[in-house]
Amino acid sequence: MGGMNTTDPQIVLGTMDFGTRVGPDHAFAILDSFVAGGGVWLDTANCYSFWTDPSGVGGASERLIGAWLRARPGARDRVRIATKVRHNPLVPHSWPESAEGLSARAVRAGIEESLERLRVDHIDMLWAHAEDRTVPLEETVGAFGELVTKGVALRVGAANHAAWRVERARSLAREQGVEPWTALQLRHSLVQPRPLAPVAEGGHRMLTAEDLDLAQSEGLTVWSYSTLLWGSYVRPDKPFPPTYAHPGTTRVLAVLDDVAGELSATRNQVVLAWLMRQGIDPIVGASRVEHIEQALAARRVRLSDEHLARFEQAR
Repeated sequence: MGGMNTTDPQIVLGTMDFGTRVGPDHAFAILDSFVAGGGVWLDTANCYSFWTDPSGVGGASERLIGAWLRARPGARDRVRIATKVRHNPLVPHSWPESAEGLSARAVRAGIEESLERLRVDHIDMLWAHAEDRTVPLEETVGAFGELVTKGVALRVGAANHAAWRVERARSLAREQGVEPWTALQLRHSLVQPRPLAPVAEGGHRMLTAEDLDLAQSEGLTVWSYSTLLWGSYVRPDKPFPPTYAHPGTTRVLAVLDDVAGELSATRNQVVLAWLMRQGIDPIVGASRVEHIEQALAARRVRLSDEHLARFEQAR
C-alpha cells in the first residue's frame, strides 16, 4: 500500500472522551505523554461527546484541547489537529433530529466554533464526519474548498463516506478549482465482523477493499478508528461484539497470539503494527498515560511479509 501515504503511517491520538469521561488532569497527562513520545496528530470532532455530556451537545473535547494548548506554550507547533463537522446537535439532547449537516452554512459555522473552542487560527485536517445526502455534494465540496483557500483548514477529508461519493466529490472539486478531499477515515481492525453483518454502532462505516483501492490509486491518506475494538483484544471483561463471533476471528486471534509471542509485543501493539504496515494511520483512544505509551511502542514492532501472509490465511 506504499502509494497511499506520502509519509510513514503514524499513531493518531483519539480524544473523543476528553472533557467528559476523561477529566482535565488525565487528559493533559495523556496529551503530554503523547507529544513527549513523538506523537503528532490529535483527532477530535465538534460533536464529541454529546452523548456523554450533561449539556447534550458536543464541544468538550475541543475545549479541553484548547485549554491544554493554552497551558503549554509552543505545543501548537508540535501537534497537528484534526476535527470534524457534521453530527453536532444544534438543539441539546436532540439527535439525530437536530444534527448539523454539510450545507455551506453549517460547514462554515462548524469550523468557526471549532476554532474558537480549540483557540487556534487553523485546523490541520477538517473531516466531513458523515455523508449528508440532503445537501448537493457540489455545495459541500465548495464549502470545504473555500476553507482551504482561506487558510483556516490546511487539508480536508471524508469520514464514513462511500468510496464513490469521495471520488465524485474529488471530481467536483477539480471542476470548481478548489482543494479536494485527500484523506479517508473509516473503521478498521485486524479482526473483522461477519461479512454483510450490519454495524451496531450508529454512523460507523467499515473500511473496504474498494476504499483501499481508491486510496492507493489516488494517493489518499487513510485513518482508521475503533482500531482496538474498545479493549476487546486484551480485556476479558470487554468481549468482542457479537458480529465478530465467527471462525475467522478465532483463527486470526490464534495467529495474533503466536506473532505477539514471537515479537515480544502485546496483542494491541501487533494490531497497530499490522495497520501501519498497510499504510494506515490508526487512531487510538486512551484514558490512561500507559495506554498511549504502549500504543506508541507499536511503531517499533516490525511485521514481516510472512506474518502478514499468516494473518491473511487465517481469515
